[in-house]
Amino acid sequence: MISILPERLSQNPRLAWVVFAALGLLLAVLPFLVDAGMGRTWVRILDFAMLYVMLALGLNIVVGFAGLLDLGYVAFYAVGAYFYAILASPQFGIHLPFWALLPMGAGVACLFGILLGAPTLRLRGDYLAIVTLGFGEIIRIFLNNLNAPLNITNGPQGINMIDPVRIAGHSLTRPIEILGVKLSGAHGHYFLFLVLTLLVIFIALRLQHSRIGRAWAAIREDEVAAEAMGINTRNLKLLAFAMGATFGGLGGGLFAAFQGFVSPESFGLMESIMILCMVVLGGMGHIPGVILGAILVTVLPELLRYIGPLQQELIGRVAVDPADLRMLLFGLALVAMMLFRPQGLWPSRVRARELRPDNPDEVRQEQESLYDRER
Repeated sequence: MISILPERLSQNPRLAWVVFAALGLLLAVLPFLVDAGMGRTWVRILDFAMLYVMLALGLNIVVGFAGLLDLGYVAFYAVGAYFYAILASPQFGIHLPFWALLPMGAGVACLFGILLGAPTLRLRGDYLAIVTLGFGEIIRIFLNNLNAPLNITNGPQGINMIDPVRIAGHSLTRPIEILGVKLSGAHGHYFLFLVLTLLVIFIALRLQHSRIGRAWAAIREDEVAAEAMGINTRNLKLLAFAMGATFGGLGGGLFAAFQGFVSPESFGLMESIMILCMVVLGGMGHIPGVILGAILVTVLPELLRYIGPLQQELIGRVAVDPADLRMLLFGLALVAMMLFRPQGLWPSRVRARELRPDNPDEVRQEQESLYDRER
């Protein structure tokens, strides 16, 4: 975990653990601070931010680690959500427990990741992007139409009355008091999502700094050279799709339990694009950057909702629809990022220097030093 900190902190373990302790304390009190200052709605936004961190870290394995452009990642999110919804709702009268359904949904999404990866092993670049985009749309259309002749997904109406998360028999949708502290449903989901997000971050870090992670990096840089060096590119690309899909299925199950309702509209192409933007804006392949990108892309559009009331106060009317202005500003931010900082807001040092190749020897020395430290 220390490896996610800047180099100076990584070289000072004591200071690094102090930073981790302070960060842990901040995360523990964050929902209470937000609730007191901005309201309960923003605690729910924090919950969604952590869901998107999980999704972005899953896509980062495929795009950032292995270099495989995936525009259909939302399909695995949908598979996890619908798997949970079908088996924990009145749809078929089956109500399996949350802790059984969540890993099962992640496993089913993993199988779908292998099904997507298998026929795309020889595809690269734009062709791979088009195939994955088509896969995501196929899943969404299937979910939208699997209500006849046998009603499985309830079609465009979606599935509601989904069972909430239950811990020790207590539903997280109801308030609970622990050690004199009263936690609302949004607070309870926050701490559950926080634990699972930290688990996902830990797994992603271990993968990145393992032999598998270095093999993915070799495939990303030059697949032909990696195969010539004896790397089994076929199995490793399948593994990247499978691991990314697993995180997507995990996030989908949590989304279904949190919302209590799922429909095909929640899993459109724009959702995939937004998750990809989180990875690209934060810094592809760099876990702290991806986390930052996911938080910013989730929180900033919500802040722009206040543009409507601000216009009302300043000019007495809403001249520009806040929803349109949000997307306009978001699009301008993307264009500016790609022009002035293509490496992302918080890229790894190696990638930042690769995109500014002023000194190729310096890049090579940096890569060698990172490899030596990881060994």
